[in-house]
Amino acid sequence: MKEQINVTRSSMPEFEEYMAEIKELWDTHWLTNMGVKHKEFAKCLRNYLNVEMVTLLANGHLALECAIAAFDLQGEVITTPFTFASTTHAIVRNGLKPVFCDINENDYNIDVKKIEGLITEKTCAIVPVHLYGNVCDVETIEKIAQKYKLKVIYDAAHAFGVTVNGIGIGNFGDASTFSFHATKVFNTIEGGAVTYNNEELKKTLYFLKNFGITGPESVEFVGGNAKMNEFQAAMGICNLRHIDAEIARRQTVFNRYRENLEGNKGIKLLQPQPAVKSNYAYFPIVFYGKSNLRNYVFDELEKNQIIPRKYFYPLTTDYECYANRFNSNLTPIAKDIADRVLTLPLYADLELRQVDQICSIVEKSIINKTILINKKQGN
Repeated sequence: MKEQINVTRSSMPEFEEYMAEIKELWDTHWLTNMGVKHKEFAKCLRNYLNVEMVTLLANGHLALECAIAAFDLQGEVITTPFTFASTTHAIVRNGLKPVFCDINENDYNIDVKKIEGLITEKTCAIVPVHLYGNVCDVETIEKIAQKYKLKVIYDAAHAFGVTVNGIGIGNFGDASTFSFHATKVFNTIEGGAVTYNNEELKKTLYFLKNFGITGPESVEFVGGNAKMNEFQAAMGICNLRHIDAEIARRQTVFNRYRENLEGNKGIKLLQPQPAVKSNYAYFPIVFYGKSNLRNYVFDELEKNQIIPRKYFYPLTTDYECYANRFNSNLTPIAKDIADRVLTLPLYADLELRQVDQICSIVEKSIINKTILINKKQGN
């Protein structure tokens, strides 16, 4: 039986390194509640991301949910439907109404030219998503936010370690949120963080993630439990030591895909963004035409024990839980890309021979499907 190649694979330190990192926990029995590892990881992370402040949380979704809650917003939030469920859910679970802006055709991020047309007297914030490691137009978004006095909270789950003109991605907007899920470029098994430069926000996030407790016998706020535990923090400490090497290995895989697939007339590849240092988080391809080619290639890869993903399909506006609430036809570019996108396997340990195999199947499938279509059309 062939080895299955998943869309991603968790990066992990050597077993002995992690064991050495958590050994202290058996001595102290301090497993959670912002212990030594939590504090050490927060400091290391702040330095690596080159941000002023960071709050660690149990996972990326809670990071986004708490970040939104921290600003005590009311009304409408402009965001994108071309994202993971977490983005939309975090807005809705905060009692806010998501207003969906279409994406642009270049990098599939929120189309900044269409944001102002969606702003109303009820608009309170913008929640853009840095998708696939590509960066939103942060300068234009900042200008719009200042003009209309809106908060900007970035979903940077895909953008760990990315910089723009040498500036860490966590420095833009009023806050940026990160996911350290096992499938991400950088992981703490599960985990997340919020980065920002506001001392008051630091206090608010602490209360939100720790039940609103302000003292041994005082609970002044309604908070939840979103604390990162010591085992997660220890994994973060270990993985952070190797992150630059991991990203470099991802780049090698990414470049091999480009070498193999560049120029293929059946697909569109994302182009590098000027002044952006990428983390090579994902390798999406978008198929041309309306021939259901994406699904055909998906099936052919699965037959060969290769598991790609349709990131992101369907749009969040088409989820069953939001039935009859939103109209995905109002974001036609996002809907079109969602129907044609396929994300190929990409991780640091992926062998170049496996990349070549994946690309060969993709290209052969495109040729075979094209022949079938031509036969049906009588060409």
